[in-house]
Amino acid sequence: MTLPVGFLVELDRHTQVVDGGRALIGGFPTRLIRLTPTAQRLFTGRTLGVRDAASALLADRLLDLGMANPVVHSLPPPADARYTVVVPVRDRPRQLARLLSSVGAAHPVIVVDDASRHPKALAAVAAEHGATLVALTTNVGPAGARNAGLRLVTTPFVVFVDSDVVLAPDTVPTLFRHFADPVVAMAVPRITGLPSAAPTWIERYENARSSLDLGAHPAGVRPGSPVSWASTACVVARVDALTEGFDERMRVGEDVDLCWRLLEQGRRVRYEPAAEAAHEHRTRADDWLLRKAVYGTGAHPLAERHPRFIAPAVFAPWSAALVTALLAQRRWSAPAAGLVMAGVTVRIGRKLDDTRHPHRLAARLTANGALAAVAQTSALLNRHWWPLTLLGCVASRRIRRAAAVAALADIALEYRRDQANLDPVRYGVARRLDDLAYGAGVWLSALRGRSTTALRPRITR
Repeated sequence: MTLPVGFLVELDRHTQVVDGGRALIGGFPTRLIRLTPTAQRLFTGRTLGVRDAASALLADRLLDLGMANPVVHSLPPPADARYTVVVPVRDRPRQLARLLSSVGAAHPVIVVDDASRHPKALAAVAAEHGATLVALTTNVGPAGARNAGLRLVTTPFVVFVDSDVVLAPDTVPTLFRHFADPVVAMAVPRITGLPSAAPTWIERYENARSSLDLGAHPAGVRPGSPVSWASTACVVARVDALTEGFDERMRVGEDVDLCWRLLEQGRRVRYEPAAEAAHEHRTRADDWLLRKAVYGTGAHPLAERHPRFIAPAVFAPWSAALVTALLAQRRWSAPAAGLVMAGVTVRIGRKLDDTRHPHRLAARLTANGALAAVAQTSALLNRHWWPLTLLGCVASRRIRRAAAVAALADIALEYRRDQANLDPVRYGVARRLDDLAYGAGVWLSALRGRSTTALRPRITR
């Protein structure tokens, strides 16, 4: 299958055009591809339109590497855009009514009642909106409930939406445009916060830093990239790509598992922030912390199914040596880190020796890699390994210093990026509580599974 004529892609913001357009550097992992004069002429600025087999092949390659993204509003919707909405729900009649009002009556809707304690209220809401009700007698969780609805779908596409979500009129139509690419199996929108009259400080933090919000930039979902997974709180999918459905053994992380299985099958999953769905975030601190911990407990089940993808950090040998030297905090640490970076810069420069200013470009790539390694180390100290960090702080002044720098630098950088409607102190408290709760869930799942796979960084070339 190839991309159709008229399909338009734009280079990702991380992709650099070098050598006057003769080469591109970017993707995940970072790589350099050289363009022939014919390939260079296919570009108009940073965009590439599919005109023939050659341009289709190049655009497809750029999408595979994560070096480009579709220009969604230029793409046509699929010829057969029939879809069915499937809503898994348990005891949320008010939220269900609000969602179904936003969905409308133009497409069939299946409401799956996952063994509610008060099923009559849900049945009344479903009947009022003309939805088909599937009432389960045993609580099977989100994965099982979605599968129960999926088995009744007869349209080419399915839209899964959680009951605490509200759809904008253009959410589904925008996502549908991604299916002009025949390899795309799923497309997901940006999950934003549902506005409330008097948001709590936890809610304001979530509005800026929700676990479900994957950012403002379009991307292909791929492990090891800025968008390594996607939530199925709202998703449009091809029914024929979901032959195995969700893994019903998983009560949490089932959406991540589905994404990664589709990727392993050679399909694409697209994240499109131009489409938005509003989510009712948790407002109470205890409820919020519990949910964060529950998210963490999905780590070990995912590690069993996808050990290559679950690593909390991925280092190259040189970046592992770099952060080890910095964490040692000895007199030789800075010179050793400098030598490591100099050696890597020289090595990369040799690979780029047929480009203009190879060592300048290599220095920039090395610096970016070093920053990424430091950021991942900070996340390990603050989030995934915080129990070990806490023990280390008791015994070592150097670990206390590293932990303090990592925690404060993380708050300062992320607060500036998120532009949260919250003062820095409460933002910082929420940020650390977020990490503590999630990390606790990861450790709990690792202890239950008697495995450290979900806690071990990966060293890769």
